[in-house]
Amino acid sequence: MTAALDRAAALLKPEARSVLEADGTPNGWLELLGEVRPESPGVGHDLMFSSLLPKVYEHWWRPAWGRLAKGLFGAGMADEKRIARLMLGLSPGDGVLDVACGTGGFTREFGRVVGPDGLAIGFDASPTMLTRAVADTSASNVDYVRGDVLDMPFVDESFDAVCCFAALNLFARPMAALDEMTRVLTPGGRIAIFTSVGGRTKPFNALATAVAAQSGIHVFGRRELVDALEDRGYVEIRQRIAGVTQFVGGRLDA
Repeated sequence: MTAALDRAAALLKPEARSVLEADGTPNGWLELLGEVRPESPGVGHDLMFSSLLPKVYEHWWRPAWGRLAKGLFGAGMADEKRIARLMLGLSPGDGVLDVACGTGGFTREFGRVVGPDGLAIGFDASPTMLTRAVADTSASNVDYVRGDVLDMPFVDESFDAVCCFAALNLFARPMAALDEMTRVLTPGGRIAIFTSVGGRTKPFNALATAVAAQSGIHVFGRRELVDALEDRGYVEIRQRIAGVTQFVGGRLDA
């Protein structure tokens, strides 16, 4: 899978490119963290570094969690991928960054859509997740990078599209992460996010606040991300709420 990273070398900051040239990808991904872990807000984030979760994540954990959070009639995993493709407006030849890619299910799908002339890079901080992603990936236009979402190793305006599904609520500083995702988008680039959302009632939001305090999982207000995208220069913003989750996307104004 180094072919994709070789093509992506021009998108890397000089220090990251030096690591790629010196060390290559002995684990199957570009390693930029070593023994360091990014800042953690709590157990929700820490769970992603376990050795067991990657074994069940893509086919059991993630679909089950998503179904519970979205409600009985919420989108399934195939529908989530379709929603992501539509929100990102992917075309053959595009470059797409999958932030917090986990085991790479969405990254591989993006690679299929953008085709051999396109590029799909999965970005995650968990080595256990990336180990599974690498094992399940064979496409030459897909590759992986391990790093910190608050300091991504890509130069400005690197990607046509950025996706972050089921992860923004787990970051220690989600708005700083959103700033980084915006930084690496080209003018006119598209973003797609799937994350938590609060309810309409005070009792529900009080419960959500209590759960967040214990788990470190951030529950976004119903306008919080829409406003955040507007503040960062996005237009054509769309939001779809399902249960305690939301899909939010937009295009970075050129």
